[in-house]
Order: sequence, then C-alpha cells, then structure tokens
Amino acid sequence: MTVAISLRLDDEALRALNQLEAAGLSRSEAIRRAIIDSAARLQRRKALAQEVAALEADEADRQEMLEVAAVMESLRAPG
Repeated sequence: MTVAISLRLDDEALRALNQLEAAGLSRSEAIRRAIIDSAARLQRRKALAQEVAALEADEADRQEMLEVAAVMESLRAPG
C-alpha cells in the first residue's frame, strides 16, 4: 500500500534532498529512506534509554561497578 503526501522543505532540507538525488536516489526513495532511518534511530535511542534505566536500577550491578572502580583506582600509578 502506498500513500501520497505533500510536504514543504526549508532550505536546509532541500539542500539535503538535492545531495541525495545527486547520489542517484529518486526524491521518493530519499524521503522514504529518511523517514525509515529516522524512526529506526528513535527506536535505538529508546531501547538504549531503557537499557540504561535497567542498569541504573540494578543494585548488584551498581555495587559491582563501584568495586571495579575501586580496584582500578588502587592499580593506578602514583602521580
């Protein structure tokens, strides 16, 4: 299923679209890829944020990180 849409591009977006067209993409393909890539980046950021939150909430993991940091500090050469 395809849906036709219209959009207004500012100068920056138009320059970017022109670059993609110069690289051989059609306008439609460039816009489709941009939308899909943008959505994928948002999903990756969301997944990473969830992973960070889970790690921060894991007290055992936090304790282990503190212990490792203490060991690393003790191994550091005197400065």
